Amino acid sequence: MELIINHTRKIFEIPPRNLEALLIMEMSQKKNGIAVAVNNRIVPRSSWPETILKDKDSILIITATQGG
Repeated sequence: MELIINHTRKIFEIPPRNLEALLIMEMSQKKNGIAVAVNNRIVPRSSWPETILKDKDSILIITATQGG
């Protein structure tokens, strides 16, 4: 499966079963302060487990940072 994550193409031999699984793979440490869009649509955190990913989906992961 090919996914575009933050504008970078990634190939998965064993594809993640849903958006939540992908985020666990990609963001193992960070759990709070994350916003995610799949194909330019924001996906609420409550929908991550039931959001099934398809080949060539584009995922944008945004993390909050502190600073001024």
